[in-house]
Amino acid sequence: MRVKICGITNLQDALQAIEAGADALGFVFYPPSPRYISWQDAKEITKKLPPFVEKVGLFVNETPATIDAICNKSAMSLAQIHFDIDSTELAQVKMPTLQVIRAKNREDVSKFAESYRLVDAYCEAYGGSGKRLNLEWFDGIDCSKIILAGGLTPDNLSEIKEYGFYGVDVSSATEQSKGIKDPIKVEQFIKNAKNI
Repeated sequence: MRVKICGITNLQDALQAIEAGADALGFVFYPPSPRYISWQDAKEITKKLPPFVEKVGLFVNETPATIDAICNKSAMSLAQIHFDIDSTELAQVKMPTLQVIRAKNREDVSKFAESYRLVDAYCEAYGGSGKRLNLEWFDGIDCSKIILAGGLTPDNLSEIKEYGFYGVDVSSATEQSKGIKDPIKVEQFIKNAKNI
C-alpha cells in the first residue's frame, strides 16, 4: 500500500513523513487553501529531500503552462490535477499527471478506469475536507489503480483492506493544525496503511 502525506508546508514535516515511511509528499499550489505553499518554499524543501520520494504538486484551475512551470521550478515529480480538465488540455501538461475524481456518486469512481487516479469525496472546497466516501461504491470495481482519499484516519484504514487500493492519500487526519503535521498521527497512519 503506497501512502501519500499531503499538505506539506515545512521541511520538518516532510522529513518526519519520509522517516515514517511515506512514499509521496503532497504540496498544495492552490492559494485559497490553508495548506498552500509557494513554489519557492516548496523548492527549499524538495532540494533537501532524499531520493526515491515522489513529490506531488496539487493544482486547481491552472493552465498547462503554469502547472509545468511551477512543477519544474519546485522540483515536483508529478502534477495532481484537482479540477475538471478536458483531455486535449491535459495532454498539454508535460509533467506526469494524476487525475483527481471528486466523486458524487458510484458512477464517478469508474471514471478514467484505464489510468491510475485519485478518488476523493466531492465537496465545494478543494482537498483536505476530511469528508468520507461511501466504500460500497467500490464494490465489484478493480481498485488496483485507485488512490483513495477523503476522511481516512489511522483508525478506519482497516475498513478498506478488502478493496485492494493502490494507495491512500491523507491530509487533515495527520495534522495538529491546518498545514502543520502531528508526527505521531503521521507515523500511526503510515504504519496502519502499510499493514493492510
